[in-house]
Amino acid sequence: MKRGWWYRLLFLLFLTVVSVMSVIPTVFKLPDSSTFPVKSKVNLGLDLQGGLYMILGIDFKKVYRDETKNTIRKIIYVLGDEGIKANLGDMDISDPEDPKHSLTLEDPSKVSNAKKLIKDYFQNIVRLTKQDGGVLEYGLSGIRKVQIQDQSVTKSIEVIRNRIDEFGVSEPEIISQGKDRIIVQLPGVKNIDRAKALIGKTAKLEFKLVNDEIAASTLEEWVTRAKDKGIKYEKGTRYSDFIVHINEFLKKDIPDGYELVFKKNVNKFTNDIESMVPFLVESGSNLTGEDLQDAAVQIDQQNNQPYVSLNFKSSGANRFEEITGNNTGKRLAIILDGNVYTAPGIKNRIGGGRARIDLGAVNYNDALEQGKDIALVLRAGALPVQLDFEEQRIVGPSLGSDSIKSAKLASLIGCGLIFLFILIYYRISGAIAIVTLVLNALMVMACLAGFGATLTLPGIAGIALTIGMAVDANIIIYERIREEKRRGATNLKSVKEGFDSAFWTILDANITTALAGFCLLNFGTGPIRGFAVTLLIGIMATVYTAYFVSRILFDFYMDKVSGKDLSI
Repeated sequence: MKRGWWYRLLFLLFLTVVSVMSVIPTVFKLPDSSTFPVKSKVNLGLDLQGGLYMILGIDFKKVYRDETKNTIRKIIYVLGDEGIKANLGDMDISDPEDPKHSLTLEDPSKVSNAKKLIKDYFQNIVRLTKQDGGVLEYGLSGIRKVQIQDQSVTKSIEVIRNRIDEFGVSEPEIISQGKDRIIVQLPGVKNIDRAKALIGKTAKLEFKLVNDEIAASTLEEWVTRAKDKGIKYEKGTRYSDFIVHINEFLKKDIPDGYELVFKKNVNKFTNDIESMVPFLVESGSNLTGEDLQDAAVQIDQQNNQPYVSLNFKSSGANRFEEITGNNTGKRLAIILDGNVYTAPGIKNRIGGGRARIDLGAVNYNDALEQGKDIALVLRAGALPVQLDFEEQRIVGPSLGSDSIKSAKLASLIGCGLIFLFILIYYRISGAIAIVTLVLNALMVMACLAGFGATLTLPGIAGIALTIGMAVDANIIIYERIREEKRRGATNLKSVKEGFDSAFWTILDANITTALAGFCLLNFGTGPIRGFAVTLLIGIMATVYTAYFVSRILFDFYMDKVSGKDLSI
């Protein structure tokens, strides 16, 4: 055999060994505490292992009322800064879908100025619905209502996702349905009461001073030392437990009155944590989300750059002024459920209950997106949306068990019939095809385990489709080889021409299928994405095993018979 063949064989053996090791934890259900070097395994979805399925609804009538009242309060603050004093009036909720709130000017002669200021500062946010002397009544604009609907769902999902991390569920599914519903699926969870208490709990927002006297490199060294001792955050574990463990481990290094927290940088497409940046902050906090009135993105008219504006309640305003006045030059970390979202610097004392977070030297679009995310998180902590549990049910493990048994039986019958057919029809070449099909399935499962993917019934369908496509690729190759033999070519030439001419056909067929798979992955949700993931992984495995692995085995077979025999 030529040297190139040995290189290809060694690569195949390497992939096979890695694949076998990758699927062992899943096949033998090894616990995470086992000494086996590979820990990742394929997770089963809600339809296979059972779990908790919930539908949460958002009461937009309450959201509209709260938003209307908060906006009127902000209007009164703005008017006061311009020398126009106003008092909070009454709310009209005769139309629950369109609440209105009034304010009363102390000097009715300034009505025109007040209306102009409100129009300038709150354009597309409120609309004037009634005027009676010095009394102005406003309701939310249609544009603002649409924004509230979008933000409320996104905000709720943000809060729920933070809470699910605390539940220790490895692969939760949290998606929006319509404009006012959120579907939550928690595989493996059976306790409805605990899940409802956890998800419905208000997010904990805190403002804590950052200790910058200890260098960032030192903090990284601490984290590395803890990681070497096995203290690290992994997907599916409780984030709060990790914080407790690492602070307990480093208590001799961390100064009194401080604790170590992290900023989790999450991939927007996969929701995987890409990095965790450590921060040393005060262990206690005198300022929390309960002190925050509102947060929104504003545009600085002088430099045309977005920033995040904060409005505190009266009690919080006094504490915020005291904190900023006594800690000028330091950083103030904004922490939601133990996760640092930003840590802006304090430039000077900030009074009046209003502050701003500058977003640094980034381009406008990035700054605007970053500002929206920060404001979203702050509002999620300060003003969580009322979530109503409209439906909850436990999907019993019997459904998943029956599905797995049915899938196993169908797979065994299907594989048995396919293997029998190709053995009878293609003889030794059929045996080579069977080896490639087994390796194909093994590599697909290894990839799923390596990614820690969730396997659902649609995912099993994707694997079945992959096997079918792999058989099709083998048939294309074998029939091309037969064509060459009928033309009178030698066995060696028939095999070479058969593989060479079939390659582009196989590649073209799989690329077109992959394009459809990418569309499903990009635009689909839930089970559709699971089907797309297994399909795309299967396509890569199919091209490699059906063509390259088959070529390796055929070269070995032809070498052993010296090209004098070809059983096909």
